[in-house]
Amino acid sequence: MKGIGASPGIAVGRVVIHWKEQIDILREFVEEPEREIGRFRTAMEFAGEQIRETYSRVLETVGPGEAAIFKSHGLMLRDPDFVGQIERMILDESINAEWAVKTVADNLIQIFESMGNDYMKARSDDVKDISDRVLKLLLQVGGVDLSNLGEKSVVVAREITPSDISQLDRDNTLGIISETGGKSSHSAILARTLEIPAVMGVRDILDYVENGDLIIVDGETGLVFINPDEETVARYEDLLAKYECFKKSLSDIRGMSTVTLDGVEIELAANVASPKDLDDVFKNDGEAIGLYRTEFLYLDSSLLPPEDLQFEDYKNVVEAMEGRPVIIRTLDIGGDKKLDYLAIPEEENPFLGYRAIRLCLDRQEIFKVQLRAILRASAFGCVRILFPMISSLEELREAKKILEETKEELRTEGIPFDESVQSGIMVEVPSAAILSDYFAKEVDFFSIGTNDLIQYTVAVDRGNEKLSHLYSQYHPAVLRLIKTVIDNGREAGIWVGMCGESAGDPKLIPVLLGMGLKEFSMTASSILQARWIIRNLRKSDLEQAAEKVLSLPTAEDVEHYCTALLQSLNLCR
Repeated sequence: MKGIGASPGIAVGRVVIHWKEQIDILREFVEEPEREIGRFRTAMEFAGEQIRETYSRVLETVGPGEAAIFKSHGLMLRDPDFVGQIERMILDESINAEWAVKTVADNLIQIFESMGNDYMKARSDDVKDISDRVLKLLLQVGGVDLSNLGEKSVVVAREITPSDISQLDRDNTLGIISETGGKSSHSAILARTLEIPAVMGVRDILDYVENGDLIIVDGETGLVFINPDEETVARYEDLLAKYECFKKSLSDIRGMSTVTLDGVEIELAANVASPKDLDDVFKNDGEAIGLYRTEFLYLDSSLLPPEDLQFEDYKNVVEAMEGRPVIIRTLDIGGDKKLDYLAIPEEENPFLGYRAIRLCLDRQEIFKVQLRAILRASAFGCVRILFPMISSLEELREAKKILEETKEELRTEGIPFDESVQSGIMVEVPSAAILSDYFAKEVDFFSIGTNDLIQYTVAVDRGNEKLSHLYSQYHPAVLRLIKTVIDNGREAGIWVGMCGESAGDPKLIPVLLGMGLKEFSMTASSILQARWIIRNLRKSDLEQAAEKVLSLPTAEDVEHYCTALLQSLNLCR
């Protein structure tokens, strides 16, 4: 069967089906609606406690970016409109709490899904997760205890929620398969972070598997084999053994430089969201921080974080890196990231709306506080400032003007900062890529943000499961834009990096290297694999391969070519 490869890796094991009881919830008349209100509030209280525990566990074991998913769940549980609708329905219609929860949740889900954009789709998934949790508590039912599987297993379910993944028995979960979901879902992101192979969007797989069936999960290709023949099992067990051998060999290159066989030095950096992520950076031998996502400091606060709080946060990261570069992205709020304490109007398409640098230029009092904190932190190490979602030279010039004003304020106050601090832009909007020859004359560096660049270039909502096959980092138009940006940066004498997920894609690394990319910033767990690949390549041999890729007409052609190129390397030394 074929689905969407959501998290790379191979798993060969026995099926455990995570059934979520499809109990028919009936509308029932109740004589004491006040008692139903009490049942509902008790379930909500327990749900809140569960979410707080999950948030703390994920924050501690995974990181603030992933934990933010559950913070938003907690906020929805306290949403007076959501709660009020349910309680009014119970009282006005004298009905059971289960029916009211299901009715209100289903209405919200239908509204969000009909809006057809990434942010609203994520809200729909959140409502599903929260309402399922509350209904389970009301009905006192549950599925498999995912935290205690008992033996090595592949979990198969109709739907895997972030809450499900946060509870997984890490020692015994070999892989994940679900009928729904896609590569950009919150669940897929968590699976990749935890390095659990996952295939999502495998339609009707529950009609074909039973508990105990032997199954193979290929998280790279999205292939799933149910009760495969001996030859297929042997082939995948061999691939798995080679993959495990390769992973073990990565420890041998800790401390080594990232340099190609023909002497080209490359910088491998990490994308992080808080000082808590630094342990993973050091464990995986990251050479820099290529993207510090400051929005999570805002998302974890109940009000706008003051200058001193931001300064301490940035300073801690900069000092911990001991002189290695730290690229701090200015506030990137909006789209699918909202602050409950900052009034951002609802928009039909928030990813094309009031967000990132647009918000900061409009709310300069917020922007200046952050710039002051970043500049103050620059006195303690190598800091670079990154402006997100720049789409025009006018925006860049306005941002740089505010930066210079902020520098002058600090000079007047006698507060030290790095006078030579670099500033650059995320190239994530096609207009910035097309005009990168002009932008290159006015910045110190480019960092290509492929996640949004793909979305905007191919006009595909990256969270839309029905269109997931069209959202591809291998799309020739995207790669041509990337090559344009790299060439224009080199022509202007500035360095060009990449901080989108494509930077950590093993199949794209050789091609990006051939194009001339000098800095790759990725999830920390991908760094050692990227180093091994780069150390086994000659850049001069890859320039022709990069040109070949740019001549291919389809994403499928590009991916096949990149796969063949990577397979020419012997991954098990």
